[in-house]
Amino acid sequence: MSGVFPADFLVTLRGLVGVHQSIYPDVPPQGIYFESLVEDAFKRIKKPFTIIEATSRNQPRHDLLVENTRISLKTETGEGTDLRKIVITKLCTTERDPWTAESLVERAMEHLSRYDIILMFRAVWELPVVHYQLVEIPVDLLKLMRMANFEPVGRRKGRKSLGADVFRGSEKVFHVHFDGSDGKCQVRDLAVSNCVMLETWDALVSG
Repeated sequence: MSGVFPADFLVTLRGLVGVHQSIYPDVPPQGIYFESLVEDAFKRIKKPFTIIEATSRNQPRHDLLVENTRISLKTETGEGTDLRKIVITKLCTTERDPWTAESLVERAMEHLSRYDIILMFRAVWELPVVHYQLVEIPVDLLKLMRMANFEPVGRRKGRKSLGADVFRGSEKVFHVHFDGSDGKCQVRDLAVSNCVMLETWDALVSG
């Protein structure tokens, strides 16, 4: 585990998520709301002169700079969230031509080079309980897509989606999908066990 997320940060962030849940019991913090909670948690535990900077919204770069560490923040909180398998619905957007596997992977690698760590907040629904997870996703693991063999997938006319299983040795570690309709790079079936579980807790959702 990296030293970027110390114990006091995790305790503070968990408390802020709890405050959010007390106000919005059925809506876990997503997107910019989670980004704000993470930024606030760092500001509460760090020394006054520590550099903590959020980037402009919707920019294709890291979401938060803490000292010299570039952090990308992701959320997965829908009711279909799996306790053991991670889905990143938009790792990045790669809509420019040429639409070839080589070019798409190159753009994904360029995007991954813009940050050092990925922190994902997950909510797994088993009502009346929600299982929360804070997971650190290794950037180097995602970079293994460079070695994948891509094939056209789906029945869409025009620009075809491209997909591939990604292996580490003989182990399939995730599936990567470049969507021909919206240009998004998606990651599916990434095992939580191949990532770093920073914190996990349960919360009761009142009916």
